[in-house]
Amino acid sequence: MSWFGKVIGGVLGFSLAGPIGAIIGAVLGNKLDQKSDDFQERYAPGDQERVQAAFFTATFATMGHIAKADGTVTQNEIRHAENVMQRMGLDQDARKFAIDLFQQGKSSSFDLEAVLTQFKQECHRRRNLMQMFLEVQITMALADGTIHAHERAILHRVGKHLGFAGFMIDQLIKMVQAQQGFHQYSQQGQAGGGHGGTHYEAPSAPSVEQAYQVLGVKSSDDEKTVKRAYRRLMSQHHPDKLVAKGLPEEMIKMATEKTQEIKSAYELIKKHKNW
Repeated sequence: MSWFGKVIGGVLGFSLAGPIGAIIGAVLGNKLDQKSDDFQERYAPGDQERVQAAFFTATFATMGHIAKADGTVTQNEIRHAENVMQRMGLDQDARKFAIDLFQQGKSSSFDLEAVLTQFKQECHRRRNLMQMFLEVQITMALADGTIHAHERAILHRVGKHLGFAGFMIDQLIKMVQAQQGFHQYSQQGQAGGGHGGTHYEAPSAPSVEQAYQVLGVKSSDDEKTVKRAYRRLMSQHHPDKLVAKGLPEEMIKMATEKTQEIKSAYELIKKHKNW
């Protein structure tokens, strides 16, 4: 049975406990209060399925919290959340679960710090996994096309709580913004037009400057430095490695898309530099 099936069945949800378990319990009603023989199986922090459940729960709940940051959830933010669910290929039950988690995050009683603390503990120092989580939250903040001051402040709260320095958070924001340029252009080419996610009018071809930002390098950097940055990012976002660390398998497509965007940026730089 998958991690999601075990959450729905109550086994994983009961095992998680803490603020993340409380969110799962609120979404599933009283199912987690039924201490039957089904709950005899236990999952220790760090177990893959437990990490996957924590990642999925914290991801959609935090997305809801960021969307509500300015007091109003916009249509672009709703479309973005729906696009994430679509890209993950969620079935009806998983989609309803994700929507309910999003709603929990919008609640005034949502305790962001408590959820992040438990999420970090569940990840067991899997830094690449926490970075992927932060990048997903950055895309939520970018749903309206720009990151407002209050959204940037929340992203810094999230990032610092997970152990990222302020300058690294700002760098990740620039990288994700640039990656979206490559993603939008790629999706437009595949679909012959726009796509069902965040709204951008007629995306143009990504610039070389965006390519540098995707890799987190400068135009003055030499070939060896750029190649090293490229290989590091490809390793950090390798779908199989992330799933092995606890990324929900439903998010493998998003991780794959990220590696494609990173590769496209590297190829553009190589072409521009005649390497």
